[in-house]
Amino acid sequence: MGLNRELLQDPGYPVPVDRVRALLEVTSRVPGAESFGLRLGARRRLANLGTVGLVMREEPTGLAALQTLCRYLQLVVPSLYIGIDEMEKVTIIREDLVFAHTTQVRQSIDMALAVMNGILSDLLDPSWKAQSVHFSHRAPADLQFHRRTFKCPLHFNAEINGIVCASADLRRQLPNRDVQLGRFVQAGLDKALAQARGSKAATVRQLIIALLPLGRCDATQVASHLRISSRTLHRTLTQEGHSFSSLLLESRRDLAMQQLRDSDRSITQIAQLLTRLRLRPTSDMGALAALGVPV
Repeated sequence: MGLNRELLQDPGYPVPVDRVRALLEVTSRVPGAESFGLRLGARRRLANLGTVGLVMREEPTGLAALQTLCRYLQLVVPSLYIGIDEMEKVTIIREDLVFAHTTQVRQSIDMALAVMNGILSDLLDPSWKAQSVHFSHRAPADLQFHRRTFKCPLHFNAEINGIVCASADLRRQLPNRDVQLGRFVQAGLDKALAQARGSKAATVRQLIIALLPLGRCDATQVASHLRISSRTLHRTLTQEGHSFSSLLLESRRDLAMQQLRDSDRSITQIAQLLTRLRLRPTSDMGALAALGVPV
């Protein structure tokens, strides 16, 4: 993987994300290690997020804590996107990775979902359980670690990678809140975030990958999420040598390649999936159905 063993002795050493992904995939090929990424993620808790986790713990509700995580996610895992789709009774927490079509991400997805499950347990209650967990890849041969980690229905070959939980759980007030401490730490995070802003094209690509499963991925929607006009979005991408249409095409291609490699869907099913991703759900029930969530 090109990693120096001596550097790994430093817990704060920033290992390149692509090398971590590759290492997870290689390790999972060892007999008995098919769920390596999941088992590794299950060991990580809210405290592993450092100052971001500290600010999350001081938020009034679980939902507010997740929104804080989304805000500062670039400081934790720049290539990960977390989307929160809140409805009346359920909330879908989607996790997607920005990846190249040649990159395997199955282990990374498992790890990200396990980490999110642990974070929610730390925030809400140690006995908390999701309503269901969804994976876009095929099921492993042995499901014991997945069942032990999530303790809820699991759905593989799904249209999303995400956790479905009761909205009421996320709206409950969290105890032991220290508003002043949260604001003090947040000021430092805001400064770090301003210094860490990357290229606009990378940000747009993240949003495209996250919005595709919702069926509302066009330049207008992406610009709205970035709080800029469509014209500004196109102008900025042109200055960086990109266009929205090319980024969208690349993202759809990468999604198709990932589905071919990691899921049990046929080519016809994948083509139908990509076609459905163009359609925008018109209701909460429609959105749940489009995301492959049982209603």
